Parts: sequence; structure tokens; C-alpha cells
Amino acid sequence: MLFAVVAVGLLVGALVLWVGNGVVAARQNSGSRLTALRTRDEVLDGSFSERAVAPMVQGLGRFVIRFTPSGWVGNAQQKLILAGWADRMDGNTWAAVRIISVVGSFFLWLLVQSVVEGAVMRIVIAGVCLFIGFFGPVAMLNSRIDKRRKAMEKELPDVIDLLVISVEAGLGFDAALGRVVQNVPGEISREFSRTLQETRVGVSRTDALRHLTERTDVDDLNTFVLALIQADQFGVSIARVLRVQAEEMRVRRRQRAQERAFKAPVKLVFPLVLFIFPALFVVILGPAAMNVMDSINNGSFG
Repeated sequence: MLFAVVAVGLLVGALVLWVGNGVVAARQNSGSRLTALRTRDEVLDGSFSERAVAPMVQGLGRFVIRFTPSGWVGNAQQKLILAGWADRMDGNTWAAVRIISVVGSFFLWLLVQSVVEGAVMRIVIAGVCLFIGFFGPVAMLNSRIDKRRKAMEKELPDVIDLLVISVEAGLGFDAALGRVVQNVPGEISREFSRTLQETRVGVSRTDALRHLTERTDVDDLNTFVLALIQADQFGVSIARVLRVQAEEMRVRRRQRAQERAFKAPVKLVFPLVLFIFPALFVVILGPAAMNVMDSINNGSFG
């Protein structure tokens, strides 16, 4: 029965992955349909999940959104943007993912409860499955947002240093951003690339930088962008502002590292108390306790 449960779980996971790949491919190809008409043969060349399953999933999402509270779609779309998943799915697809996750957890409970005895265990398993199915996608999304923010916080000081070097070497700010996009991989480079694309299609630099903060929501990057906007409005030298921001970012990174170092002893208390100290007590006091028990059994204290 354990083999059957594992096999069914792997089958469900493979099915969800297959459907997800089709939805992502359909989402990415929708942009190309706006710029060029695709012939019938080109459409039929797509995978079955892209041609048949993805439209059904997106349709399910549009149906589910009708019963969601006001503002739920906007919040979900904003979280997808912060996670960097906006090019893969939208609010409709995310609603469908939530429904599929809950339905999948229900079928998983039906499978597991057939091999578990006891009403209490079945209720506990039902609660666990429902919790995983309902909050699992949200936890993954929030984890992705936190991971992306930490990655951008880590990359930002080095990116600003490269901007300082490029601007002081004689490049303009846009050209310096282009140099960063070409030479530095990562989340910030992708966001800077989108900012450059917006400025090339006619969006002002101020609006493009504000859109950058809306897509990232990183405190250090917000401060950096605010300084750039103020420098652009008041005519301050960009090179001087970048130099000041580079020094501030290095100080913040050092302070953040010191803060993590100060938190380390507190975080080590629980592993020490729960895992290391009991093992030490067993090793140190175990032989003494055995000698005392032997003495009591032999009547040495009598």
C-alpha cells in the first residue's frame, strides 16, 4: 500500500508539472501572438497541454475569480509580480492553481485514509491534507518573494559599484544600466533590463524607475531609486549620487551581516538544548548511572 501511495503521488505530481508547463508555454507564447499572426500549422505544432489543457485551466481560473472577494485578483497579481512569475501566470491562472491544489489534496486524503485505521488519525490526516492544499501554494509564493528580495539585496551593492565605475568612466546612466544588464546576471539585472525597455518605448526615466520599485518592493532599492529620482529632478550629478549610495549600501550590508552574527547565538540555544546537551548527558552521566545501578543491585550500600 505504501508503494501504491508513493506511485500515485508521483503520478499526480507529474500530471501537475505537465499541466503547469503547458500553462507557462501558453502564457509565454501569448506575447508573440500579439506581434505576429501564427498560422494554423504553427498553432498545431504546440504541445497538447499548451493547446488543450492550458485554455481549460485559464478558463477555470476566470470562473473561480467570479466568486473571489473584491481586490483578491489585484493582490494576487501584485504578489506574482514581486515573485517574478508575472510572465508565467496571471491572476486567472493563480486562482486555477489554488483550486487544483485543494482538489489534489482532497484526492490524496481519499487515498491515504483508506490505508489508515482510526477515526482520529483520519481526521488529523484530513486536516493536514487540507492545510497543505490550501496554504501550500501561498507558502511557495511567499517563499519565492522572500528569496527574490534577499537575492536583490545581496546583488545591489555590487551593481551600484559597477554603475559608479561606468558613470565615472564617461558613460551615461542608461548606458551604464545596459552595461550592468550585459555583465551581471541576476534578478536586478532583469528588472533593470525591463526598465531600459520602458524608457526606449517612450516612458520617462522617473516613471520607469517608479515602476521598478513597484515590481521589486526592496527597501534598499527603493532608497536608491528615490535618490536617483531626486537627483534627476534637482539637477544633481548622477555620479556623485551613485558614489554616496554605493558607500551607504556597503555600510548597510556590513550592518546586516553583523545583525545576523548577533542573532546566531540565540538561534543556537534550541539545537543545543534539544539535541546536543541530551547526547552529552548520556555520554557523561550514562556510565556513572550504570555503576550506581550495579552497586544498588549488588547491595554495596546495604
